[in-house]
Amino acid sequence: MRLPQFLDIEFVDSDELCFPTAMAWSLEDGSMKTVVIEPDESWLPDDPDSVDVDLRYLQEQGVPLLELARELNEDLSDKTIFVDGLDPDEGLVELLFEAMDMPVPFELATVDHLVKHLSRPELEDWRRELLFTHGLDPQLPESGVFALLMLAREEGLIPEENQPGEL
Repeated sequence: MRLPQFLDIEFVDSDELCFPTAMAWSLEDGSMKTVVIEPDESWLPDDPDSVDVDLRYLQEQGVPLLELARELNEDLSDKTIFVDGLDPDEGLVELLFEAMDMPVPFELATVDHLVKHLSRPELEDWRRELLFTHGLDPQLPESGVFALLMLAREEGLIPEENQPGEL
């Protein structure tokens, strides 16, 4: 049984720019990968103080875009990957792959396409409750993916033996 896969992206969003800073995604076995993203030079602001993120940290600790694109291609290629639908995930994924001049190798869909009997607001309330119950930081992409994995498990889309571990 192939488990549904999820992705969440943390990002900088200011008046002049928007770019991904960290990403988490789940694999077919329910495990998760998380990376800090080294920004493309074209994404950087003229004034580094104009964004509320440590650009030096991202540049020193972030995964180079080519390496990230290869890993995403290896893990998610030709699949539908589910997102919470709260952020501009599709645009951020496109920005990442455009920087590498590569096509996006997977399709994104919001989680309401997976759990069809609940509305988007109901799903968001459920996700928030899971984040709160498990004491997860909603600003971390791995927390978002963990909550979506738990939501899928509670909906019976992930068997109990593939239960996501605690973060």
